[in-house]
Amino acid sequence: MVVGAAIDRVIDRSADPGLLADMGLVTAASLTSEAARMSVLRRLALIAAVAYVVRSITRFTSRYLLQSTAQKIQRDLRDDTYDHMQHLSLDFFASHQTGATMSILNNDINRLENFLSTEVRQIIRVVATVGGIGLVLLWVSPPLAFIVLVPVPVIGVASMRFLTWIEPKYKAIRETVARLNSRLENNIGGAKVIKAFDRYDYERERVGEQSQAYHDQQVAALRLRRAFFAGIRMLTGLAFIGVLLVGGEMIVTGSFTFGPLLVPSTITAGTFTMFFLYLRRMYAPMRRIGRTANQYQRAKSSAERVFGLLGHEPTITDPEDPYEPASVEGQVEFDDVVFSYPGHEECVLDGVSIDVEPGDTVGLVGETGAGKSTLTKLVPRFYDVTEGAVRVDGVDVREYSLQGLRGHVGVVEQDPYLFSGTVAENVGYGDLSTLDAYGAAGGYAPAGDLGGDRDGERPVDGRIVEAAKAAEAHEFVADLPDGYHTQIGERGVKLSGGQRQRLSVARALLNDPAVIVLDEATSDVDTETEELIQESLDRLIADRTAFVIAHRLSTVRDADRIVVMEDGRVIETGSHEELLATSGKYADLWRSQADTAGVFADD
Repeated sequence: MVVGAAIDRVIDRSADPGLLADMGLVTAASLTSEAARMSVLRRLALIAAVAYVVRSITRFTSRYLLQSTAQKIQRDLRDDTYDHMQHLSLDFFASHQTGATMSILNNDINRLENFLSTEVRQIIRVVATVGGIGLVLLWVSPPLAFIVLVPVPVIGVASMRFLTWIEPKYKAIRETVARLNSRLENNIGGAKVIKAFDRYDYERERVGEQSQAYHDQQVAALRLRRAFFAGIRMLTGLAFIGVLLVGGEMIVTGSFTFGPLLVPSTITAGTFTMFFLYLRRMYAPMRRIGRTANQYQRAKSSAERVFGLLGHEPTITDPEDPYEPASVEGQVEFDDVVFSYPGHEECVLDGVSIDVEPGDTVGLVGETGAGKSTLTKLVPRFYDVTEGAVRVDGVDVREYSLQGLRGHVGVVEQDPYLFSGTVAENVGYGDLSTLDAYGAAGGYAPAGDLGGDRDGERPVDGRIVEAAKAAEAHEFVADLPDGYHTQIGERGVKLSGGQRQRLSVARALLNDPAVIVLDEATSDVDTETEELIQESLDRLIADRTAFVIAHRLSTVRDADRIVVMEDGRVIETGSHEELLATSGKYADLWRSQADTAGVFADD
């Protein structure tokens, strides 16, 4: 405005100070000579310079505060969401696709951060700009200001309608993105299977279907979005033309005629120039309001997904007064256990009762789907029983704290999961203090960044080595390029199945649990390696309660007790010799495997 007034009075050599006098910047006498006008011009230039400096400082401060706050919110929200997700029970992960969950943790939270750091500033800018400039324009010329401000409420109402129309489209887009991410993740993870069965075209078609659905939904949203943006530009353009016509008439004729009304005007060329400058500054952020409304709706859809995840409550939680044992002997009792997976009516376990003394080894055998793995998942409370009870040392597992219970139970899954990292990191995962010590020593860095040789400058915790030796893993680890510091890739892809199994056994043993579950722990190793692992397991589980799930019955023939399961029930129990003598299900399985292996059935 000051610049416009300067153009009007100083450069135009007018002796009337006009708005400059109204603003208290000059007096009528100060524009009577060239020197006086130059003095005023320099003063105005100084004011403009100060204004630009202040504007730069305030812009930096506002953007820094908004963006740093948005980054903090993003960090805290991602941490809180991840922490909440980690405390959810296994039934959540069984019913939700990994790709969809990853999309929430990454894409949706990032979109919220982008809205907070960018679009919130635009909202503040629109409110401040429209309000401030609108008042100035009303002061300068109410008739012209009326033309300028007419589109403001229209754009506001249109924006609200736009949000209503675009919301279902963005919701559909987010759901399609989640499905597409899950499909891509499955295909990348299953690359070997796709190659083995030569299903390139089949998978390309399935990915293409999801990609096409995403494209179609994006185009539909794009049409609506661009139509809305074009409408805003057309509306502001009409207002711009109206100001040009009305303002031009005021300058040329000194008045404006509206029907029977004759509105006198005192605006000059400089004032009109200033009016246009402010008009452009006011409409520029208003034209962005469409983009802001669009980003708001996207952020809203993302927020619904994030807070939807946060709204899931874990089904397995600590009791109000949890039992925190200093140690566990390892007595385990299944008391008339009935179990169905959440959301399913089918009974997986039906009246299972087993009493296991501390230090006993129990072999669980039976055909696939008999309920063996499900039974052992109840010990560390991955799931809660539907009826009956599971007790450890005479205390219902539901009375333990989860940390206190699981700290005394080691689990080796049938399909072991290894993290992307080093051998030592994966084995050390079994004991938090060992893992922390390894990280503090720089063990998480890539092998090439650790420096020195693997036996000299990068020592490995002795417990990690001892656990690996006990699981018969030390020998092959020593032959790896960087020994215990070798990066094994995602899910241990650089290792063989047997090597992954042995590392998972070492990981479980490192924590020295009172109860250990081996779910087909030797299924992926050759006979010679199985014998080596079995020998070390026999030594290591001598003072532990062990549940050994086995398909190969030779693995459990020396167990203190063998439990035969079928259709979720216990049908036989006893030692290897006792079960052979009964000529029941176990004896049939043993003879079948013995015949297949070419050994004597009565061995």
